[in-house]
Amino acid sequence: MNACKRLVSLGERTFTQNIFFSVVKSRTNGQEASLGRSQSTAAHRSQDSDTTVTGEKLGLRAIDLAQKVQQEKAKTRAAAKPPPVSGSEGRVAELKRFSLQLQNVHPNVLAKHLHKSVLYRDKDVVIINKPYGVPVREIPGVTSISSVLPVLSKMMAGTNLKTDSQLFPCMSLEKDSTGTLLLATSEETVEHILNLNKNNQVQRKYWVVTVGVPVPSEGLIDIPMLEKEITGSQPHYKMALSPCFKMNDTGDGLSKIRGHRQADPATTRYKVLDSSSGCSLIELQPYTGVKHQLRVHMAFALACPILGDHKYSHWSKLAPQKLPKQVLKKLGLEQSKSRHIPLHLHERQLTLPRPDQENIVVSCPLPKYFMQTLKRLQLTFQHDEDNK
Repeated sequence: MNACKRLVSLGERTFTQNIFFSVVKSRTNGQEASLGRSQSTAAHRSQDSDTTVTGEKLGLRAIDLAQKVQQEKAKTRAAAKPPPVSGSEGRVAELKRFSLQLQNVHPNVLAKHLHKSVLYRDKDVVIINKPYGVPVREIPGVTSISSVLPVLSKMMAGTNLKTDSQLFPCMSLEKDSTGTLLLATSEETVEHILNLNKNNQVQRKYWVVTVGVPVPSEGLIDIPMLEKEITGSQPHYKMALSPCFKMNDTGDGLSKIRGHRQADPATTRYKVLDSSSGCSLIELQPYTGVKHQLRVHMAFALACPILGDHKYSHWSKLAPQKLPKQVLKKLGLEQSKSRHIPLHLHERQLTLPRPDQENIVVSCPLPKYFMQTLKRLQLTFQHDEDNK
């Protein structure tokens, strides 16, 4: 009997457990079904979302590509940009780029620059401010001032006017010099001005910065010159002094000798305007027009070469100008960088006589690099309206 009761109790317990498991399984199957539906819905949503994102990416791909190209170009420009340099080197580099640009640009561009630099004009002559590094006479492969004079004359006459006016250079300037450049409107005027200059009636005053201080502070250099060949590892030609005097036998005076037949008379008056840091600002007035006259007289007659004159700072070789340490310090340069210093030779004033009229007197402002050098070397002068 007791055994039967236990069997009945066990059967009831089993039946109850079966019912419980059935209920749990049913609930579990329902959750799985619900979860399956949720996952399926989420999958569809995810697929839709991916499709939307992909669509957005497709829509932005061209923009992203353009931005990437711009970034690469910016990196290329940054890599090509030269490293920063000191102030003095930067000014020299800027000057070199400027001069090279003027030499290689279209003639109209140089003519436009010269048109803006006109200092004086009338029916007979035009005086312009010649820029640094641009030759006056024609040189193959280089844009010169002479080559753009036809364009300049038309610009000055007016773009809407048909004119046959011309411009002719009267007295040239060296390629690396700056300042007043005289042009004539006719060949007859050119001949007239050349005759005036031959008779020493055209007055030209130059300003130069020299390495060294002349003694005495003013005077007249009257030493003929001729061109000589320099032999050695670098054969070349230079203008040289050809003095007509030598020390007499007693050693207490000079005696005149016959000068070299090929030597040309060369006379220059000089006056020191200021001196500092072992350098000088000097005004030069040539009475003759021998090639490289001012440079040779300063370098070899007074032993004070012009700053930036890399040709006449040495006699027997071609090498960059060697500067004293105190000058290099003032300029903020090392000796290895001295080759970048431009020639400090500027035609400051031009006086042209006219019959029965007041003389034409034109002053030319100093170029930027010249002014900056004066400031660094603490050289001063009396300012006028051109340099205020």
